[in-house]
Amino acid sequence: MTDLVLTEKNNQVLTVRINRLDRKNALTHAMYTALGDALEDAHADGDIRCVLFTGSDDCFTAGNDLSDFAQGLPGSFEETPVGRFLFLLATATKPVVAAVNGPAVGIGTTMLLHCDMVFAGNNTRFQMPFANLGLCPEGGSSLLLPSWIGRVRAAELLMLGGAFTADDAYRLGIINRVCEPEATEATALESCHKLAAQAPAAIRVTKELLNRPTLEQLKDTMLAEGKLFGERLKSREAAEAFKAFMEKRKPDFSKFD
Repeated sequence: MTDLVLTEKNNQVLTVRINRLDRKNALTHAMYTALGDALEDAHADGDIRCVLFTGSDDCFTAGNDLSDFAQGLPGSFEETPVGRFLFLLATATKPVVAAVNGPAVGIGTTMLLHCDMVFAGNNTRFQMPFANLGLCPEGGSSLLLPSWIGRVRAAELLMLGGAFTADDAYRLGIINRVCEPEATEATALESCHKLAAQAPAAIRVTKELLNRPTLEQLKDTMLAEGKLFGERLKSREAAEAFKAFMEKRKPDFSKFD
């Protein structure tokens, strides 16, 4: 397990901490492998009853490390580190909670759609700038967001890619509670301990029933998104967007049709 993803087991809760603060917790393929391994370990360990994903008081994740993803995805989506992690998260049988502060960009927002409870600091800025980078939605967001918040609001967030606040996320029903940043993790952990104290099989069955209506459609959507995301990574639009990002300028999409 890379030291850029830290795990700690305490009182039947597995805390998974993204720990790359010098790069705003930007995620690499190796980090996705570690995140997926943590979920597999939680599933196999009968003493773990809840998983908590978190970062720091200042940052959850700035999304994918563009330098790591500029060359595309290695293989079919479900076999890539990011695809494996997302499918493990979407099909997790034990409750998953997230404590989010600061930037929650790209997958830093879409992964939250698979969590059972989400707590965010009032310093959180959510954003899904896929189209801004010449890419497309991932993580099942093109299915889950419209069903949660309505198509037109989902289209605005996914097509324009603007940032939105924790208060906005609360009003949209994406998070459970807005916290002071220094209290976010403790608040989330309190809910983890409450979940861990519940009848474990009852919690698993409840989660299964909550996910059952959309699970197969979600899997199909994630596969379709993943295939298109991999293709978009190799597109001229993405190349322009990534180049503009490195040069700290706005991308120029005027020459594309």
